Amino acid sequence: MSTAYFSHESFIKHDFPGHPEHAGRIQAVWRQLQADGLLDQLLQFDPEPASDASILAAHDAAHLERLTVASRQAGMTRLDADTYFTPDSLGAARHAAGAVMGAVDAVLEGSAENAMAVARPPGHHATPGRAMGFCLLNNIAIGARHAQTRHGLNRVLIFDYDVHHGNGTQDIFYADPSLLFASIHQSPFYPGTGALEERGAGAGRGATLNLPLPGGHGDAAYSRLLHEVIEPAVARFQPELILVSAGFDAHWVDPLASMRLTLAGYDSLARACLELAARHCGGRVVFVMEGGYDLRALAHGWGNIARALLGIEEISDPYGAPPGSATPPSVDRLIERARRIHRL
Repeated sequence: MSTAYFSHESFIKHDFPGHPEHAGRIQAVWRQLQADGLLDQLLQFDPEPASDASILAAHDAAHLERLTVASRQAGMTRLDADTYFTPDSLGAARHAAGAVMGAVDAVLEGSAENAMAVARPPGHHATPGRAMGFCLLNNIAIGARHAQTRHGLNRVLIFDYDVHHGNGTQDIFYADPSLLFASIHQSPFYPGTGALEERGAGAGRGATLNLPLPGGHGDAAYSRLLHEVIEPAVARFQPELILVSAGFDAHWVDPLASMRLTLAGYDSLARACLELAARHCGGRVVFVMEGGYDLRALAHGWGNIARALLGIEEISDPYGAPPGSATPPSVDRLIERARRIHRL
């Protein structure tokens, strides 16, 4: 398998030591990919920064102007209680969005069979008009719009398995029938969106598929939701490209959440995405970095994504299964309701 890899040195310039979303996150991933001998097996590319036009395909002009003005200020500022900004942040965010766009180009133009964008700051909370939840620009949404406008795709799937709901991605495409947004996330939890009943508006009604789970669920629940709800929805939608918002903050060691996924469970999700891509869109899939705040789980998780994309069977899981024998509530009712609401 040929796998395109997009990352950039500017990603460490957006930094606030002590904040959960700091430069050490991506440095841990870089080190792990190098230590595991995976970087040499990837087709490495430097992304171009996203242009204003590309950003404005997903965001309001006022939002871009606010970020531009903030980039001229000295020192670190807060855009909200969670989201910091430095003079280097907009440059990093432009390259992060550009990494997803470049990965989309590589897959759709045939220079690689699949791709991964190891980029930060993350993006899926950024709405059309607001930076929030550690996110400045919605990288995956900008990449999806790029696939539609430059490459003329009619149907794009974004599957988001970050532990937090991708409210920004949902908002950008909520009335758009050309993009299916599917999310498994912890609820109730930040940012407070992603209810099962949130399923799109207008022409896009039915193209938003939310699967909210209370904390404590792990590999088995995620697998059932994917196979019993998301897979039939994807089969009906028939995407031409799959984009994955990959967050590793649903891992059981993550300090910011309370899910119980393992790295083996995450690997199963990634490989299921590859199977979906092979079945529906010629294998065209791009994985995009979102959250994950235990550095070791994050780094090994991205190493496993690289292995899956490269066709390597083995995985790395230094943590194994979570301790204890907690039995989460059944997901039968959620599956039944989701299948009924979406007529699956």
